[in-house]
Amino acid sequence: MKAAIRNSDGMALVITLLVVALITAMVVEFSYGVYINTGALYNWQNSQKLSLAAKSATKLAAKLISDQTSLRSYTYPGILELSQKIPSEDLDGMIGIRIEDENSKFNLNTLGGFSVVFGSDKDKDPYNSLVRLLKALDLKTDIADRISYWIDSSTDHRPPYGQVATKDGKLGSVDELLLIPGIDQGTYEKLRPYVTIYGNNSININGASIPVLMSLSSSITEDLATRIVSYRENTPFEKTSDILKVAGFDKIGQFPLGYITVKGSTFYVTATATSGGISRIVESVFELSGNIRYVRFWREI
Repeated sequence: MKAAIRNSDGMALVITLLVVALITAMVVEFSYGVYINTGALYNWQNSQKLSLAAKSATKLAAKLISDQTSLRSYTYPGILELSQKIPSEDLDGMIGIRIEDENSKFNLNTLGGFSVVFGSDKDKDPYNSLVRLLKALDLKTDIADRISYWIDSSTDHRPPYGQVATKDGKLGSVDELLLIPGIDQGTYEKLRPYVTIYGNNSININGASIPVLMSLSSSITEDLATRIVSYRENTPFEKTSDILKVAGFDKIGQFPLGYITVKGSTFYVTATATSGGISRIVESVFELSGNIRYVRFWREI
């Protein structure tokens, strides 16, 4: 009888321990779920606030662009970066703005049948300009043939090795270069900062980098391009003919002034808001025409 009672007590103790363990597991699971959901809600709320901050920064950048272009006959520099603490008691983070003048880059969509006819002057031919840019970047020049053929298969600039793939249309984004046979990730990364699909057919000499300046003419060496950059740091070009004031231009003969500008009209804006390891990024492209501002591209990530 006593053995039976002891066995019964042992079973009761085991059952009690199992019940306690189950209840503990349920409490822990519940607490964890509450923690996760609370954290997710907090992150979501922060993400929404950061999204508003990035959008506000984009509007501020657009206003800055409009004001600057209306006040001056030129735009300088080619890239402008600003950052500051987010002006909010709810967010402890930073906001950054990057403004890029797309007219300071080579427009890939001027290639093929969509390019402007510049006559017999080879310095003004977009294809030859791209070849010079590729040489300045130490990239293979047949890339110019591949891009031209992708945009317009009727071009005289045929790619090597029997490339068949073609779009027969303008590039929708610079990232589309990665779809073109023969252009790998390394080539894309090296070329990306110097090319665009926006802007007109003129290069802004107030913002163009040394490789882009070298693409303007076969007479512009790296040394002369460097002197252009140094000159504009002290005295930005107010009109296109001011480039002739740079030492060395008196030795290169006639320069195609009609192929350059001193004022950008299309700008790529990247606004980034960050707090607590969470970031929201708004990318946009604004094009100015008189007092009207057009949005050509908008993406939030």
